[in-house]
Amino acid sequence: MGDVGIGGDNPIRVQSMITCDTMDTEASIQQTMELAKVGCEIVRITAPTVKDARNLEHIAKGLRERGCNVPIVADIHFKPEAAMEAAKWVDKVRINPGNYADSKKFVIREYTDEQYSAELNRIRERFSPLVDLCRNRGIAMRIGTNHGSLSDRILNRYGDTPLGMVESALEFARIARDLDYHAFVFSMKASNPKIMIAAYRLLVARLNEEGPDWNYPIHLGVTEAGEGEDARIKSAIGIGSLLADGIGDTIRVSLTEDSPHEIPVARALVEMVQNETPDAQYPTFNAQLSFDPFSYQRRATEKMVVAGVDGSGRYVKLGGDELIRVVVRQSNFDKIAHKIDKMGDYKPEIVYEKAQIKELDPRDETAFAQLNQSSTTQFVTVKDGVDLPVIAAFRLLAARLHPRHPILLKDTLCRVAPGNDDIRMTNDERSPNDRITEGGSGFVIASSFLDTLLTASTNIGSLLCDGVGDAILVQGEEAPGQALRLSYNILQAAGSRIFKTDYVACPSCGRTLFNLQTTTAKIKAATCHLKGVKIAIMGCIVNGPGEMADADFGYVGGAPGKVNLYVGKTAVKFNIPEAEAVDRLQDLIREQGKWVEPARRTTTLEVVT
Repeated sequence: MGDVGIGGDNPIRVQSMITCDTMDTEASIQQTMELAKVGCEIVRITAPTVKDARNLEHIAKGLRERGCNVPIVADIHFKPEAAMEAAKWVDKVRINPGNYADSKKFVIREYTDEQYSAELNRIRERFSPLVDLCRNRGIAMRIGTNHGSLSDRILNRYGDTPLGMVESALEFARIARDLDYHAFVFSMKASNPKIMIAAYRLLVARLNEEGPDWNYPIHLGVTEAGEGEDARIKSAIGIGSLLADGIGDTIRVSLTEDSPHEIPVARALVEMVQNETPDAQYPTFNAQLSFDPFSYQRRATEKMVVAGVDGSGRYVKLGGDELIRVVVRQSNFDKIAHKIDKMGDYKPEIVYEKAQIKELDPRDETAFAQLNQSSTTQFVTVKDGVDLPVIAAFRLLAARLHPRHPILLKDTLCRVAPGNDDIRMTNDERSPNDRITEGGSGFVIASSFLDTLLTASTNIGSLLCDGVGDAILVQGEEAPGQALRLSYNILQAAGSRIFKTDYVACPSCGRTLFNLQTTTAKIKAATCHLKGVKIAIMGCIVNGPGEMADADFGYVGGAPGKVNLYVGKTAVKFNIPEAEAVDRLQDLIREQGKWVEPARRTTTLEVVT
């Protein structure tokens, strides 16, 4: 694709998308060059109309004249005519099978095999000219399925499922292959990491079934991840876990922020996975997975009780269908014990040293035999210092451990050891402010909290999405408050324990009908106290109703200056002036019985008894 190779032995590529109006040629050129400057290797530009697609000629020409050779991808939804025009000027065209020559009106209809086949023939007629043009021009294509925009035809046959996402993409891929076109990439994007992970795994399994000549590159992304720390955690859970499993050739971290902010996160994810154990050779273990990789189900364990953190003799339940608990080391608990009553939702629940946790090397078959023969339920974790990747270690533990035993997950199989200059390190040098993190084969530097966040989110989040884990311990972050916040936010992003308002927010692009960053901030300010309520904030209709399928409420751009409000995936309020829309959203939440008044803040004039 242009001068950038993807798939095979090529490095994992990082891409992003500009956010301005595609008809603004100069702004499009400037935003593209800004992305390229910070390390973006592929840039996507929306082309919602034929007019926008035609202007890609001027954008591409302006970039090349200024010495910027980053490949340009045209993002197409709904309009095959726009795709045909865009394909004349760009290096790659992204189409969405759910709305390219197909429809999504949430119409319930049973298709006979003959009717379904007739629909596929209609799609072939609409899609084939684009395939021919891309093949003749020698440009690439992404067949990019979005969970939020599956067609009615797919929804009625396969449901709103990962299987439906995969089948939607494979239908288009078969048409391309019939026309001897193979320069395409797959993607299976969703805002829910569990759905996204299952869809990509199922896609890879289906490609393997189809045969060795179906080994097409794969693009990874968690769509509508949102902003800030929560978005980075959600992206790491989805993208990082798949990269760790060897899936993915290009990635995009979708943030409701300025696009250049996406690139450091994406590059850090790639580097984290590549640096995990680059030269290590691990033996192959004969153990069957304890979970279904294609659908989520929490690992079944027996319930048990362990000592709580307050020393009062109270106990905490874990395992079974109990909440996934948050664990801290005694040393960190001692630092915050005096202010636990003021910590709100980020309180520790179990102290590691008081919970009688059994530490195992997952390769020690004798230890497993003894533990599994015992009738006593035991709280179990992987022993620190084990020279295995974290995800692999805990999967092996879960595979060999009797399912009645609850498992404690860790972000790293080591503990932070700050300020010890006598520690031997694998790095030649370090600065006095670097944090030292002990590893199984030496010591490495965790250079920033972003590294810690991405590592913890990838390792713990991946396992939670596998259904493994009854409690978690973040021990790669030495600041106890920060480690606790990260622990709870990982549980929230993985959908494992909801303790605050959940937001699904798309990144901005040229289709967006309002300022996503300022609007998201306003909605959060008005609703952030609504624990357990899920709100979707969508700049346009492309992925709106579908990505809001599991949201309680949706705020969607319907026209310039106008907003439509949804309950679930049903639009209930139309063409609301943007200036009134946040207030009307609050009214809608009240009408649905989900509103609670925010707690009053105590002032110096109030007496607390």
